[in-house]
Amino acid sequence: MAFSQKLQARLAQKLILTPSLQQAIKLLPMTTLELAELLNQEMVENPMLEEVPTEEPAQEAAQTPEAEKPKETKDEPWDDADYEYFFGEYLDEGYKPRQPQEVKELPPIENTLSTKSSLADHLMWQLNLQTTDELLRDIGAAIVGNIDDDGYLVASVDEIAALGPWEITDVERGLEHVQTFDPIGVAARDPQECLLLQIRHMGLAGTPAETLVRDHLPRLSNQRIPELAKAVGIEPEEVKAHIEFIKHLDPKPGARYSPPDTQYVIPDVYIIKTDEGYKAVLNEDGLPQLRISPVYRRLLEKNGEASDETRAYVKDKFRSALWLLKSVDQRQKTIIKVATSIINFQHGFLDHGIEHLRPLVLRDVANDIGMHESTVSRVVNNKYMHTPQGVYEMKFFFHSGISSSYGEHVSSVTIKQRIKKIVEAEDQRRPLSDSKIMNILQKEGLALARRTIAKYREELKIPTSNQRKVLY
Repeated sequence: MAFSQKLQARLAQKLILTPSLQQAIKLLPMTTLELAELLNQEMVENPMLEEVPTEEPAQEAAQTPEAEKPKETKDEPWDDADYEYFFGEYLDEGYKPRQPQEVKELPPIENTLSTKSSLADHLMWQLNLQTTDELLRDIGAAIVGNIDDDGYLVASVDEIAALGPWEITDVERGLEHVQTFDPIGVAARDPQECLLLQIRHMGLAGTPAETLVRDHLPRLSNQRIPELAKAVGIEPEEVKAHIEFIKHLDPKPGARYSPPDTQYVIPDVYIIKTDEGYKAVLNEDGLPQLRISPVYRRLLEKNGEASDETRAYVKDKFRSALWLLKSVDQRQKTIIKVATSIINFQHGFLDHGIEHLRPLVLRDVANDIGMHESTVSRVVNNKYMHTPQGVYEMKFFFHSGISSSYGEHVSSVTIKQRIKKIVEAEDQRRPLSDSKIMNILQKEGLALARRTIAKYREELKIPTSNQRKVLY
């Protein structure tokens, strides 16, 4: 059998992720801050890019003489693409990026940032104010340095004594002194000691409340009222009264001075209400406005004044800059399209609040704007919208729906909000079970299974009816 080699031409369509397409895809999920950082980095690495001067008048582009506009040289044309056709306005020396849309009324900044006083600062202020003994002050500072954010001492007396040339009796005396500081209960070594410090500070030492915490804390946490009444020798009703008092004690006294760090969100899109309706406006504050540098652009037009290596380098950077400008512009337009589509679908929410949030999936928006679902998914990722109802992540507006008996689809977020309001309005003596909540919703035209109610309740971190009865 003889084998022969042949050449055969075939025409086939194939999707290839070119570097420029990869760049456009990479820009979509970026936040405004991440995009600004990328553009600043590109401006450093690519000499063809420059930021448009803020003082440059807008009419300068219109006054640019035709003779000064860049032209391709006949000796060295662009042999790999029709740049004039594809990039159009980006090649013009007078090109100015799309100006950020003017927002007449941005949300006011009500608060100014300031340094918050920590728990350690609060305790050291009291220590320096109340203590003149140098030894006691040094020991107190060591104790304060070993108190966690909840107000508990995380080091033993022996460990603190080993930090300096101190006797254990002196450390114990310093600990007793720090335990008198505000907030009461601070520097306790466990929750039991924390509660006892607060009870004794209120002058209730020797009362059944102290006995319950000191000797019967496990039974107290399990609400074993008959056993507690028998052990302490008082009536069950009196035990309930003491338990109610103990519930109002603070098991984490330092938490109020150690709040979690506030996460500040900068919206990527503002939803502004105008006379014509709602309008999506991009937040481009801090985003550099870039253009092709006319100085480097002219290097491509001069044949004899630059080496081949220089012209090849400038050409490469020129292509990269053009693709970046086009990709950024396309990104901004895509975000506006998605935001405008969300406005059209969630108009009721913007007017009346979360009770009117409609069920929405990525496919709905993708079909509305004529793009793929994956593109919409990248756009809504890590982006926030400022709406008349508050600041929400763009992904918040996408939820599954449940059919009601009235023929409408209701968002799962709306149902969770309704469950939360039902629980808040319930009779504390008779908390509603999941089955009863299900019956209430069924009367409102929402047919949900009991397990669905239980799942939504758990997501809302609402205890069961039995647990709520004990809490009440």
